[in-house]
Amino acid sequence: MRTGREQSKEQRRIRGKLMENLKSQLEGVGTVAIAGHVRPDGDCVGSCLAVYNYIKTYAPQIQVDLYLQPIPNIFKFLKNSEKIKSEYPQMPAYDLFIMLDCGDTARLGDAAVYFEEAKKTVCIDHHVSNTGFADENYIFPKASSASELVFELIEEEKITKEIAECIYVGIVHDTGVFQYSCTSAKTMAIAGKLMEMGIDFTSIVDKTFYEKTYNQNRIMGKALMDSTLHLDGKVIFTAVTDADMKAFDVLPKHLDGIVNQLRVTKDVEVAVFLYETEEHGYKVSMRSQSEVDVAKIAMKFGGGGHIRAAGVTMYGSISEIRDILLAEIEQQLELGS
Repeated sequence: MRTGREQSKEQRRIRGKLMENLKSQLEGVGTVAIAGHVRPDGDCVGSCLAVYNYIKTYAPQIQVDLYLQPIPNIFKFLKNSEKIKSEYPQMPAYDLFIMLDCGDTARLGDAAVYFEEAKKTVCIDHHVSNTGFADENYIFPKASSASELVFELIEEEKITKEIAECIYVGIVHDTGVFQYSCTSAKTMAIAGKLMEMGIDFTSIVDKTFYEKTYNQNRIMGKALMDSTLHLDGKVIFTAVTDADMKAFDVLPKHLDGIVNQLRVTKDVEVAVFLYETEEHGYKVSMRSQSEVDVAKIAMKFGGGGHIRAAGVTMYGSISEIRDILLAEIEQQLELGS
């Protein structure tokens, strides 16, 4: 659990009740639904499966269903990943709905109906844009990941090797293997405890974060070759179209890593990456080093995230979206100078 000072400071703006632990939420519950955000990443998959496996292990009498859009193959080694449901039939109202790594109900996609109908809802999240809309919440924007928060909510002695793998995957992916500014001493301490539980931590990092297919490397190469510098080299920008993805035989889930590779370009403050999701519709990913609050920009256009890593869906041509974002970034850079 967070300290009293951490709770009072970070929960000040949260509307719902502060969640104490996962075990207490399961008392007297017969059915549970778990869900995370659309286009699930490592933290979403890891945190959701950690909670699912905890319930299956220690509360087997509960009927629990986990809803996510199809997950990347790299995460399918995690225990019970094959139990994830990607179809959303009409269901009786769940006793409890657990929402993870999701800043608002719109990001739940088709699983939102289960949230709306559930008898009780809880939210475990670390997005600064989350206002605490569930009945009970555990929301700490300074945490590295939702998976880190799940670790805090589970009794440490009940974290099995399989649950530890799920949590470690989530932390690794949302910290960029402990490179991003969201990584804290607490994050590293938790990672150390997970390593002591016998997980193959080097393989997890290599297989799920660094390893790419040949076509993934090719599309990344094209994205880097097509990138452009703006605002005196402070911003690097690139985009991948639907035609590009078809030409290289990749899907949106295969584009992970492009924005992070842009981010480490020397002297760049902000990296901006777009990929096409529909005609004139683009998913925007932004990363910053130290000067620009990209979450503030994303939230202005209906998105969200974290100060140094955020995303939003925008509509228009690539050049129109680029120019809108550059104007917002330039404004922040000028205010900070």
